[in-house]
Amino acid sequence: MVCVNFPERNLKSLESFFGVGSQASSRLLARFYIHPTCKVGELANKQVLDLTAALSDMKIENDLRRQYLDDIKRLKETGTYRGRRHALGLPVRGQRTRSQIQTAVKLNRMERRL
Repeated sequence: MVCVNFPERNLKSLESFFGVGSQASSRLLARFYIHPTCKVGELANKQVLDLTAALSDMKIENDLRRQYLDDIKRLKETGTYRGRRHALGLPVRGQRTRSQIQTAVKLNRMERRL
């Protein structure tokens, strides 16, 4: 955690990790009694170690990305409707495709194979 360049505010710096959103970062800060506007450089050594220990227990960054891609791959291999929609890059959760497809096609770009 220390070797990454963080923004000024601590709350936003925790959110820079993939898989840590606003709710999780707020919980982490409350758990270790850190003020949300406290800067990273102002933290005590123990607080930094506690945060790194808590983040290492969570599934974030590459582990979470790998799980996310494995879930999509499993859906494709089993041949489910959602897997086929992922493979074609179309909306997966029942959105309209007649007039509002462009955003979903941009976001769901994957290989176009079943």
